[in-house]
Amino acid sequence: MKNTSKTIDLGERGKYNLNNKLNELTGKEWIKFTKSWFVHNPPGRKKNELLHPAKYPETLVKEFIQFFTKAGGWVLDPFLGTGSTLVAAAELDRNAAGIEITENYHKVSLQRINELKSKSKLIVIKGSSFNLKNLLSEEKIGDVIFDYIITSPPYWNQLERNTLRQKGRTEKGLATKYSSLVDDIGNEKNYDDFIELQAKIFDEVFDVTRNMAYLTIITNNVFSGGKVYPLAFDTATSLTKRGEKSWTLKDEKIWLQNDKPLIALGVNSAWVGNRHHQYCLIFRKEIK
Repeated sequence: MKNTSKTIDLGERGKYNLNNKLNELTGKEWIKFTKSWFVHNPPGRKKNELLHPAKYPETLVKEFIQFFTKAGGWVLDPFLGTGSTLVAAAELDRNAAGIEITENYHKVSLQRINELKSKSKLIVIKGSSFNLKNLLSEEKIGDVIFDYIITSPPYWNQLERNTLRQKGRTEKGLATKYSSLVDDIGNEKNYDDFIELQAKIFDEVFDVTRNMAYLTIITNNVFSGGKVYPLAFDTATSLTKRGEKSWTLKDEKIWLQNDKPLIALGVNSAWVGNRHHQYCLIFRKEIK
C-alpha cells in the first residue's frame, strides 16, 4: 500500500505529520509530552487570582490543551474558578466555555477574559455544573460538542483540613474555602457522597463531549482524620463505572510541585508526608 503520509520540517520543533488527527505538535513534541511525570514551576499569581484558594496555573493547562486539541477546537471547564482554562485556550486560539458556581470567581473570570481581547469564543457561565446542559443552552451554545475537557474539581474537604497551609491566607484576609453554597460539592462532608456527586457532574459532561475526545481531571489524594482518602484513585474508578456514560481511563501524568515549601508535619511523632504532587487523570469518551 502506498504511504500517503506527509510531513513538514519545523526546524528545532521537529517534523509535523499532516495526518495528525489530534493536535498540531511535531512527533518530537508529542513524545516529550507523554512522559508520565513533569515538573512545572508556574509564575507568581496576580492579585485578583489570589482570591481563589486552589487555582491551577494557565501555563500548565495550556500544555494539555495544546496536546489534546487543534486550533479552533472547543474546550470545556465545569469547575472554572478564576478562568485559567479560558485564558490558556485563548492564547492557543481555541474556543472555550467554563462554568463557575461562585459569584466572586465568576466576576474575576469575566474580568480576565474581557482584558484578553481575544478572537476566540470565550464563554463564562455562572451556575452549577449539575445543570451544565441547560446552562449551555441558555448561553446559545447548547449545540456545541466539546473537543476536550480539562478541570480541577474541589479536593473534597482538603481546604478545610489543611489549616497549616491556609494560615497565611487567613492572615491576609483571603478565602480558605471555595464557597458556602449548597450545590458546591466542595462543601459535602461525606466522602462517598462527594465521589458520587462529582461523578454525576461528569455524567453531564459526557453528554456534551465529542466521541473519542479526552477529559483531564487534576486532583489528589486527601489526608483527613489521620488517614489518606484515595480521592484521585476513587475518582478514576467512579467515572469508569457509569453504565452508558462510563469514561475510559487511559493514563495519568504526575505533576511534581518541586517549588512548594516543606512543612513540619508529624515531626518526632508519626509519619505525615509532604504531598508535593498532583494527579492529572486522562480519560476518553469511547462509544463503539
